[in-house]
Amino acid sequence: MSGSLDVGVENGVKFSMDLITGHSKVTWQPKMTVDTTAPSYWLNWRFFICAFWITSFMVVASYLIWKYEGSNRSKSKREEAQQETKVSLYDDEVWKPCLKTIHPAWLLGFRVIAFFLLIALLIANAAVDGGAIFYYYTQWTFLLVIIYFGLGSVLSIRGCYQYCNKVGGDRLGYDTEQGSNAVPTHEENANGHDATKNINPPGQNYARKPADVWGHVFQVIFQMAAGAVLLTDFVFWLLILPFLAIKDYDLSFLLIGVHSVNAIFLFGDTALNCLRFQWFRIAYFILWTAVFVIFQWIVHGCISLWWPYPFLDLSSPYAPVWYLAVALMHIPCYTLFALIIRLKHFLWFKYFPQSYQCSR
Repeated sequence: MSGSLDVGVENGVKFSMDLITGHSKVTWQPKMTVDTTAPSYWLNWRFFICAFWITSFMVVASYLIWKYEGSNRSKSKREEAQQETKVSLYDDEVWKPCLKTIHPAWLLGFRVIAFFLLIALLIANAAVDGGAIFYYYTQWTFLLVIIYFGLGSVLSIRGCYQYCNKVGGDRLGYDTEQGSNAVPTHEENANGHDATKNINPPGQNYARKPADVWGHVFQVIFQMAAGAVLLTDFVFWLLILPFLAIKDYDLSFLLIGVHSVNAIFLFGDTALNCLRFQWFRIAYFILWTAVFVIFQWIVHGCISLWWPYPFLDLSSPYAPVWYLAVALMHIPCYTLFALIIRLKHFLWFKYFPQSYQCSR
């Protein structure tokens, strides 16, 4: 009886571990068919065409960054442009919610919870599969989202501190001003209408200041992670998952989690925050992916091992087509997130017109 109980417990534990880790008799890692360190693997038309695609997209991305955020413009032109155009990002836009009725502490709480839950999921993934998980674009993007929520939590803490000081100072100043006018003179009564116009309600008598460098870094990470998360999840659910189904590979809880939870939290933060979404910052998204591809090329040039994604294998005659297709997928992924931002503006402004405070 005791022996059968032990076997049952052991089988139950094994089933639970298989559910988490996704262990299966069938591995989804492709078999090595060629030596990736051989010169013939790289010195061929397939690699040169793929290198041309990568280089071309990196050049275009670098040009967009230089054009809109470069430091090569003269100081006079920069100051003139700042006078003629609106500020690209205000300091309070990195920490305030999109609705005035929502306290900034709620956005702070959401970011802190997301940060720790994502870290816990990543640690669990690393504990089960080891440090080799950072060999994948998925974990690169997952780590980028963690950095986003970590930096966002710090900026939200600073913003809540500023918000509390501003509201407290405004109330004190407003009450003092009201108290000093409690017994108006005859002349003050005569000009009472004009004086009333100059009294601003609490929270409305401050000048907004542009965001600092950390605010701009935060916005760049947001837009870079937005496209990368959609690309990661689309590639997994539409391209890799069918391959795993054919190989009869059991999906694990962790595998599903790292390809869904990051998007869920990012969508939630998007629904709450006031960050803007400039089109030209697709350049950072493109460079992020290009750096990953170049990293894979360097690793495979030094060590002969399997590719994390089959479409990256340069031995296939369709490699140039795959590389171009995945590169072009950046555009619909980034466009889709931009449409989600537009939908957010439309819905929040439609149902909360007096409370909505995001720049559109």
